[in-house]
Amino acid sequence: MKPLLKPKAMKMKHIYKNLIIILGFLPIALMAQKTEKENLVVGVRYFNNNNKTHHLVFKTKSKVNGKFKNIPDIQLAVYITSDATKANLIGTITTNDVGDAVLLIPPAAKTEWVKSPNQTFVAVSTATKQFDESRGELAITKAKLQIDTVEGKIVNAKLVALIDTVWTAIADVEMQLGVKRLDGVLSVNETPTFTTDSAGGTTAEFKRDSLPGDSKGNLVLVASVLDNEVYGNLTAELSVPWGSKFSHISNFDHRTLFARRGHSPIWLELLAYSIVVAVWGIIIFLILQIRKIKQLGAV
Repeated sequence: MKPLLKPKAMKMKHIYKNLIIILGFLPIALMAQKTEKENLVVGVRYFNNNNKTHHLVFKTKSKVNGKFKNIPDIQLAVYITSDATKANLIGTITTNDVGDAVLLIPPAAKTEWVKSPNQTFVAVSTATKQFDESRGELAITKAKLQIDTVEGKIVNAKLVALIDTVWTAIADVEMQLGVKRLDGVLSVNETPTFTTDSAGGTTAEFKRDSLPGDSKGNLVLVASVLDNEVYGNLTAELSVPWGSKFSHISNFDHRTLFARRGHSPIWLELLAYSIVVAVWGIIIFLILQIRKIKQLGAV
């Protein structure tokens, strides 16, 4: 017969056994933990503003429970050309609380910009505890919009792109023609979008009569191509005297309902002060009556 193990020896045997099991599953647990990082999507958009300034807009998001969620505080390194090396770095930015970031293309990128009619922008995110390093790319063809007018309030817009070092008219591209307002762009007529013809142009009649302009009656016409897969976002602006003159009259020093402190209407001040006097008058009257009652009780 085998000798029976002592309770202490049996206890140590169980400890060793459990330790071996834990050590055996530890690499699997660490591997599972390593693969728990989520996928980060980096979106890149290009904007050409009136053929003068160029900027990029970035969006970082990730799919959580089947729905995309904006991811804030992601640091991005932005490069010009697909070769993401230090020599091609044009800036580093961090996304805001809704996962957005904006970067103006600096003058230092001009040398690389003029090398080719096509350009690629690359955004590389810094790895975090939640996400691995991610990469977003955008390839565009250089293009620009031209806008002018003819008699009879007709708006003309033309789209040209750089094809083999030659500015070439581009057909069959949708664009919008509108008037700049405080909260966006109002279309020049009932047609929401227009398509360029074989000459790269499109026309529209301005039908927004008596639209308020500035003090001289000027309005700002805007031609825009939005989120085009080849050319990105393009805008061109032109000021025209087609609006009605607008003169802003300030009520800052006048007595109005929504004026600054001390300039409210007289009737409103009288009403407010009358209510205050009436309330405090009743309170004082009640205090005097209570005092009289106490004096009569003491007699």
